[in-house]
Amino acid sequence: MSGILLALLAAVSWGSIVFVSNKLGGDEDSQTLGTTVGALLFAIAVFIYKRPDLSTLIWTVGFISGLFWSLGQKNQFGAVRYLGVAKTAPMSTGLQLIGTTFFGVFIFKEWETTTSVVIGTCALALIIAGAVLTSLKQSNDSGQSKSLKKGFLVLLLSTAGFVGYVILIRWFNIDGWAAILPQAIGMLTGALLLTMRNKPYNKYAVRNIVTGLLWSTGNLGLLLALPKIGVATSFSLSQTGIVISTIGGLFFLNERKSKKQVWMVLLGCLLIIAGGVLLGVTKR
Repeated sequence: MSGILLALLAAVSWGSIVFVSNKLGGDEDSQTLGTTVGALLFAIAVFIYKRPDLSTLIWTVGFISGLFWSLGQKNQFGAVRYLGVAKTAPMSTGLQLIGTTFFGVFIFKEWETTTSVVIGTCALALIIAGAVLTSLKQSNDSGQSKSLKKGFLVLLLSTAGFVGYVILIRWFNIDGWAAILPQAIGMLTGALLLTMRNKPYNKYAVRNIVTGLLWSTGNLGLLLALPKIGVATSFSLSQTGIVISTIGGLFFLNERKSKKQVWMVLLGCLLIIAGGVLLGVTKR
């Protein structure tokens, strides 16, 4: 039960990130940089509090995991430019759930019974259906279709980064408390390398430190949940908070959509959440 609660803490925190970062302003570069600075501040505080032992392996794996994260987060923020918050959040979540579940099942063997395989397969079907619903365009407008394709490609790159960030920690069984500082340093390094060309050192980067603190809260919940309930379950539950950013994009960022589109996006979110919950019971 503690593992489930930790994963749900991540859900609430991460479900708010895309919406919060857009309310705070800035482009994907300043948002990514600010988020990583906030994450590093959080990591330093946690390190001082816990004083975990950091071996060479923990430093190396945590740092590389952070680099993967920076790739994932920058491109998730970047996808908003093409898709908007209301589409980016559920589509990104669906792709990440599929990616992490694949590794959880085929690499870490987390579905051990026929029942879990059946439930898990149904869950993935719901997630895919939800992602498709949120991505449907309203008309045959070529400009909208082009933006959707660009956004989807950016999200694929984002998904690769996010999946790598989660899987590395699980692969090497790195303790969540120990991983946070090396990971945060890797995140900031990756953010600097990916954004330095565009000089994102502005007020929006400072504002998005708040986004980093919010993200870090969810990250700690996920890292502590991984060894308790596994990758497929913990990451799946951690993504069920997407409805926060999706509703925020639809109703508070005034992203223009028809009533039909709004209902499709909301239905897609519900299907993805239902799939995530079903994945959560496969480990029981």
